[in-house]
Amino acid sequence: MSGLTAFLFVLVVGLIAFFAGAARARALDDGKIKAHSRPQYHGAWAMLLAVLPALGFLIVWSFGSGAYLNKQIDERVIAQTSEKSAVSDTLVRSLADGIKRLDAPANTNPPATMSELMPLLAGKGVTLAPDTQDYMIPIALDANSMASRFGWLGGLGALALAVLGALYGIRQVAVRERARHKVERVMLGTLFSASTIAILTTVGIVLSMLFQTIAFFSEVSPWSFFFGTVWDPRFAAAGSGGSQGQFGLIPLLAGTLYIALVALLVAVPVGLMSAVYMAEYASRNVRSIVKPALELLAGIPTIVYGIFALVTLGPWLRDISAVLAGGSPFIQAQSILTAGLVMGVMLIPVVSSLSDDIITAVPQAMRDGSLGLGATRSETIRRVILPAALPGIVGAILLTASRAIGETMIVVLAAGVAANLTANPFEAMTTITVKIVNQLTGDLEFNSPQTLVAFALGITLFFVTLVMNIAALAIVRKYREQYE
Repeated sequence: MSGLTAFLFVLVVGLIAFFAGAARARALDDGKIKAHSRPQYHGAWAMLLAVLPALGFLIVWSFGSGAYLNKQIDERVIAQTSEKSAVSDTLVRSLADGIKRLDAPANTNPPATMSELMPLLAGKGVTLAPDTQDYMIPIALDANSMASRFGWLGGLGALALAVLGALYGIRQVAVRERARHKVERVMLGTLFSASTIAILTTVGIVLSMLFQTIAFFSEVSPWSFFFGTVWDPRFAAAGSGGSQGQFGLIPLLAGTLYIALVALLVAVPVGLMSAVYMAEYASRNVRSIVKPALELLAGIPTIVYGIFALVTLGPWLRDISAVLAGGSPFIQAQSILTAGLVMGVMLIPVVSSLSDDIITAVPQAMRDGSLGLGATRSETIRRVILPAALPGIVGAILLTASRAIGETMIVVLAAGVAANLTANPFEAMTTITVKIVNQLTGDLEFNSPQTLVAFALGITLFFVTLVMNIAALAIVRKYREQYE
């Protein structure tokens, strides 16, 4: 029995327990004594008693049986490889002859070699690697059989627990039973667990990067990394013993912030003004057309934007600059300007949609009060609505900036991969995210500085976004206090 099948059976038992518990609660409520909880709470409590212990058992059983099975396989493989690396051809023939699942016709001879045996196993759903050796076949078959038995045992055990929990929950139903309190405690624990998981996931991500970053800084000086102006990791294939290279962060950090700034200069004004228009000026019919059309831009994959920049926008800017300069172009096809423009267009719906929702949420009474005092509509927007919506707008801009900083595909195609340090927006630069991908791609030693630097870049990017969040919170707090 697969885990999914057992899970579905447990859910069916839980639903039965819910309806049975609710029905029993209604039957016991004769009106003489005031019921503490409604029937649906009794049913929910019976369902929780049926589902939660069974699912917990199923999860523990799955991990435990998997670990035990892996241990058995490792022990058998070690035992086999210590004696011989393969079994004889006679053993292969007898093994293939005795496998019932192959269902070979009676008039055929059993396979004599591994090359003949592997297609038969593959035809029956047993996948083998090309370098599979003879002694691995019986181990794999035994492991499959054992996994099937474990699956049935775990499924039946979970189903038995679900039935027992359902019966116990139904028997607990009483007029004065505090089922509502029990259900609410379970829900509170579930919500707390969900929030804890979110926090622990963030902590785990940070720690996973931090430990690798510490290993990187044990080989490379932090000073040369954070203040270095040359990025030349000198990639070496695994085992080649290549030189260490230089890991200057400044060109990558400058490229990340520069391209994000150009993108924000495009996205924020256009997105904010379109949000103001849709929220304050546009009619309902126009809004119903313009808003979905803008949000449609957010559904386009970033690789499509990158291809557009590489094939269309970049060459167009280069040709225009060549015409303006009278020959030699001063704008490269892959440049900061190209990546920033395309990324800015991609981010317009993010700013527009969020800002529109925030502006729309401003109470209508504030608009009416401003207009009643004689202010024009534009003055109301500038002096009343935008200040009231400022905290939310700052949050929208922050989210947009984070999206711009984390973008990769557009930068690869539109700005290139060259780690240059320049202030000219018409030249090529690259970002931290692009180099993270580069450093973790290829046949490399995972413990080399050329690979570990990706984790140092990642945690640096994390702290950059953290500083942005802190600055945004400070701005929001300042202006919110001033407005209040």
